[in-house]
Amino acid sequence: MSDMRIGGLASGMNTDQIIKDLMNAERQPLNKMEQEREWLTYKRDAYRDVNKQLSELDTMAFDMKLERSYNSKDVSSSGSAVSATALSSADEGSYKMEVLELAEAAYNYSESGISNGEFDPDDSLENQKGNLVNGITLDDTFSITTYGEGGEETTVSFDVTGDKSLNDILGEINDSELGVRAFYDKGADKVMLERTATGDFNTDESKFLGAEIGFDGSSASFLADTLGIKNGKNDGTGWESNEKGGTDARFTYNNSFEMSSHTNDYSLNGVNYTFNEVGTSTVSVSNNVDDSFEKVMDFVEKYNEVIENLNGKTEEKRYRDFQPLTAEQKKDMEEEEIELWEEKSKSGMLKGDSVVSGALSSMRQNWYSPVETDGEYSMASQIGITTTSNYREGGKLEVDENQLRQALRDNPDSVAKLFSGTDANPGIARRLETSIENATNSIERKAGKPTSLDNNFMLGKQIENINDEMDSFQDRLTSIENRYWREFGAMEQAIQKMNSQSAYIMQNFGGGM
Repeated sequence: MSDMRIGGLASGMNTDQIIKDLMNAERQPLNKMEQEREWLTYKRDAYRDVNKQLSELDTMAFDMKLERSYNSKDVSSSGSAVSATALSSADEGSYKMEVLELAEAAYNYSESGISNGEFDPDDSLENQKGNLVNGITLDDTFSITTYGEGGEETTVSFDVTGDKSLNDILGEINDSELGVRAFYDKGADKVMLERTATGDFNTDESKFLGAEIGFDGSSASFLADTLGIKNGKNDGTGWESNEKGGTDARFTYNNSFEMSSHTNDYSLNGVNYTFNEVGTSTVSVSNNVDDSFEKVMDFVEKYNEVIENLNGKTEEKRYRDFQPLTAEQKKDMEEEEIELWEEKSKSGMLKGDSVVSGALSSMRQNWYSPVETDGEYSMASQIGITTTSNYREGGKLEVDENQLRQALRDNPDSVAKLFSGTDANPGIARRLETSIENATNSIERKAGKPTSLDNNFMLGKQIENINDEMDSFQDRLTSIENRYWREFGAMEQAIQKMNSQSAYIMQNFGGGM
């Protein structure tokens, strides 16, 4: 089809408009296909919106299966020595903790300044050796040993060469598996070695005098001589470690027995204690009914929101006179007009839909049926949750807040069992998950996911088929339009020939008449 055609030169007719009008008539089946495709797209998107809402409810249903949703704990401490948090499994009560000693990380450092004040820790040791007051032996090696949770040793060796700087060697210590932090402080002109973990792991005094950062001073001249970090000292009565810290936390629980920990954190009976200072604190644990209540209420509110929206979808009015707009129709309309039209056109996509109606019915049933548990509650009504008496609300829930609070206060474990149940005897939340999963799978078979290919679900296949039909029909329209132009072109040629003949006759015979 040519992009530019001029007709009517001989006949004087508006050929372009005539063919355009004829093609508008020919195009009507294509418009119907375009509207059908748009309608299928509306329906696909309506289904996917349902799945989005069900997914949000499903996420909350999962949380309602968890015991912690019903056993949130409040924790308070009478003093600053100990702070604490509690798991849902923690028992209510008061616990006295006396901190006798805090856990500390081991550290050792230079006994005195290591340089003459002109030392550059980033320059090579070859260049800086004259600035080190205790001298240095290059092309030497030293080793450091640390200890793990079970007393296992980790030993790493390091080379002292002239091309390295002090910070290079300290960096190698930091990057090793020793768990040691090493750095040079220019202001103090000293090097510090410290464990990154608190606690006493080396309990054997025969190994490096019990140090957590162990090295042999006689073989580690770089540490002992150049950096002045001594493993120990001997005042004539025996060797004593120079290392500081490296202690476990010690504490007494409920005035009964003393315990220790490598760190200042300790978990006992579902309570996580943090030791802040030496002293005594009484930690009190109680059920946080407000937090549990809010979680149940949030879930009920979300459930009611989904029920209301889906009931609205199945009862929404269908405006059959408002067919989807074609691209051509939109060209002649204002944006506001298009929005109002499409609002009517999209209405009622799921009116009376069996999948959505079935999901609603199944979810309502989940709240009615008793739950077999070994807890106190077997029905939602026993904790104050019932369905509204107004049948028009489609099974929305009502909550007796006082009754729910009382149940959470008196027996939170039974409330948890009512919602969770077991695989063999599922509770309310588990049943809802199953209903949602069944509905979601049915909808995905019809409408797919946003990431699905069109040929993987029913509506997508129908949309693909229509697209193929539209492509074929568009080819046909092109052929028809070309035929019209050929026919009108032939007519123009005939008229032009006739006009030429008439002019010839008039020219040759008109004068003699």
